[in-house]
Amino acid sequence: MKNMFLTAMVASAALVSCGTVQSLVQNTFPYTTNVLVSTGVPADKEVSSTATATNVQTWFGGNNNAQIKDVRISDAKVSVVSPSGGNLSALKSIKVYVSSSGTKERLVASRSPISTNAASLNLDLNDTGFLDEVVKSSGLTVRTVYELKNQTSSDMNLKIALNFSSVPAK
Repeated sequence: MKNMFLTAMVASAALVSCGTVQSLVQNTFPYTTNVLVSTGVPADKEVSSTATATNVQTWFGGNNNAQIKDVRISDAKVSVVSPSGGNLSALKSIKVYVSSSGTKERLVASRSPISTNAASLNLDLNDTGFLDEVVKSSGLTVRTVYELKNQTSSDMNLKIALNFSSVPAK
């Protein structure tokens, strides 16, 4: 009876520790870019801004053998960097796409319509499936498409912050 109890205790501890190790090694890695909305941008017209994600590449370096898998978008946020005290009321909609060399563009986050006077806003995540191929390829590109309700009276600088999550491949 003691041996059965001891075996059950060891098995339980092993199962709990495996789950703990898995949660400890799950990775979250960020990507941020700035988008300039200038005063000359017309209302009711989609405008696109593209940036290469160099800081994501430092995580993987375009390494198809990176020991990660199940990469997903876990969080997306837009916020006003300038003007100080600015808000998102001029925005009508926003979409964020990711792609890389040899992969097609995928919509990862968006929000439409935008009806807030806040300085930041969490975007709705699109279920794009796993992004392993996109993130592990070289030249990860993030394209932001926005539309204004009306022209801005001054330039506005937006920060797009994306967080990706993954688990170890082995």
